[in-house]
Amino acid sequence: MYLNQISVMTKKYIFFAFLVVFLQFPIFASGESSDKAFDLNEVIVHHLMDNPEFPLNFGGVRVFEGQAGFDPKNASIFTDHETGNRFHFVGGFDMHITKRVTMMWIVALLLFIIFIPAARIIAKNPLQVQSRFSNTVEVFVNFLRKDIVDESMHGHGHGYYHYIFTLFFFILFCNLMGLVPPVGEILVVGKDFGAALAIKAGWITPVPETLIEHAAHSSHDVPLIAKLWSGITVTGDISVTVSLAIITMFLIYLAGFLYQGPKFIWHSVPNGVPLPLYLIMWPLEFIVSPLAKTFALTVRLLANMTAGHVIILALMGFIFQSQSWGIVPISVIGSGLIYVLEIFVAFLQAYIFVLLTSLFVGMSMHRH
Repeated sequence: MYLNQISVMTKKYIFFAFLVVFLQFPIFASGESSDKAFDLNEVIVHHLMDNPEFPLNFGGVRVFEGQAGFDPKNASIFTDHETGNRFHFVGGFDMHITKRVTMMWIVALLLFIIFIPAARIIAKNPLQVQSRFSNTVEVFVNFLRKDIVDESMHGHGHGYYHYIFTLFFFILFCNLMGLVPPVGEILVVGKDFGAALAIKAGWITPVPETLIEHAAHSSHDVPLIAKLWSGITVTGDISVTVSLAIITMFLIYLAGFLYQGPKFIWHSVPNGVPLPLYLIMWPLEFIVSPLAKTFALTVRLLANMTAGHVIILALMGFIFQSQSWGIVPISVIGSGLIYVLEIFVAFLQAYIFVLLTSLFVGMSMHRH
């Protein structure tokens, strides 16, 4: 009976993976909308790289297309939604809202929506199981509290519960949300595909190529959902992972000084080390070691959350690169299996990041 349940769950996951992979087809096909050859590198860069979606500039001046000073190669070109004219800012301080920032806001909103009601339900009677929803949340929280924080910090982790819990669920949701395809972009591509079919059938008059090229560079007709839900993986950006890792490095020093006081400066080296060796080890243990831990946390999360997406994009890109029906089953099945693996990696990387954070902070509380 138990094996049958596992088999049914596995089939559901594989079916969902195939569904997501097929949803990605229109996006890949959009690269073939013109006469130029399919560029796999361009597709990968488009899906992995960040770019500004909403303009936010302090003190700058808008320069519209056709005016002196307009740079068509500017990395931050926006479209005025009233006039449809393209523009970018000159001078000032850019604080443009990018795809990753938008996705982080969505993740934060989801965390509020899920965990505030769960906390209120649990608080009514902590000793009673209120619902499956609250019980699921409580299982995760108890696991993080007992098996990660308390074990790693030897019972001194109560003050770090809130941060560790938030860190785990933030990374987990960022990882999982990056596996959901960009629905808004699919709608845009579907609209263009429908227009192409209508032109081919002779239902509407073809649009001149110059207007098509101009529209391709304009975000005037892009729906809001396409900008809000870009499907990008927040933890696939080094600026996000290094920021989380720097907080861990800050906590390492903070915990060291809180629990050992000024002695933490010379207690960073293990006890019993001879003086000549101590002079060599001190800069390594007090300065280099926290920096190395920060670098390891940054690269581990970034690499793991980027590698799976690159593999899926490459496997799907082989279809349009080779233009052969024989490669379709291999690419689709391979992408589906990698997608299922990515769901597991999303949980695993969130767990590893908070586990290492707890271990590193716990190690700085006492001299070894």
